[in-house]
Amino acid sequence: MRIRNLETFVKVARLGSFHAASEQLNTSQPAVSARINALEDELDVKLFDRDKGGTRLTPRGRQTLPYAEKLLALCQEMKQQLRQDTPEQGVLRIGISDTLASLWLAQLLRQWGERFPLVEFEISVDVSAVLNRQLREYQLDLTLTVAEEGCDQLISEPLCRYPMRWFAASSLVGTDDSSVPLGSHPVLSFPRQTRPWQYLQQLFAPLGEQRPQLHTCSSVASLLELAEQGVGIALLPEPLVQRGIDAGRLRQVEIDSQPPALEFSCNWHLNDDRLLPRLLADCAREITNN
Repeated sequence: MRIRNLETFVKVARLGSFHAASEQLNTSQPAVSARINALEDELDVKLFDRDKGGTRLTPRGRQTLPYAEKLLALCQEMKQQLRQDTPEQGVLRIGISDTLASLWLAQLLRQWGERFPLVEFEISVDVSAVLNRQLREYQLDLTLTVAEEGCDQLISEPLCRYPMRWFAASSLVGTDDSSVPLGSHPVLSFPRQTRPWQYLQQLFAPLGEQRPQLHTCSSVASLLELAEQGVGIALLPEPLVQRGIDAGRLRQVEIDSQPPALEFSCNWHLNDDRLLPRLLADCAREITNN
């Protein structure tokens, strides 16, 4: 199977046009057609439907696309590994969700700096949706964020997952009974459209006018401070509050509904020829899972 034919197939699939693919590949449209025909013959499937409305993947074409993308990515990785033995260098723009930055940023930056001493890191800390939008717009090279639905322009691999729990100041809920009615206090959590916010909207929907106040904040440090000051009950990833628990400033409380775990992923561009994003992602996975 020729790599050039796979590259042409992926390009046509992404652009939805044989003509546009030929321009980007600096070749003729008949050459693009010939490569697609050769790939179809080799796979014994029809990959595209073409009519006046444009070029669309067939069901078999949609099934083939992710395999073709993985093969191209693996081929590029092999070339990159064999091409040079010089150390990785340059500037890498990395977006890290506030939760992960609060837990791991110092250790990540220390390890990255030791392993890649010729690389400079530009770190952005924000909510995951903002960081992943910036990644898709090529404003970032790598993100460590809450896992989202797959994007055909990105490589996304699992990083870590943390259970979500309810926490409150002992001064707010007392120390005897860990069970707290849902509507008894304001709720503190992450901003609109985040996974925790979406879960809370579903949880509160049946309560109608009895739903508690929901206060959101994009800063993990501020959410912890608000919880410790007794402003409300906080829904947060368990590792974030361990210091507050150990110091006696916070305690876990029980709510009838068990929130889903928060899953994080490493994300970078499929067409990034550098090996560095994958190496950094692998290093981050080692740190967050140990």
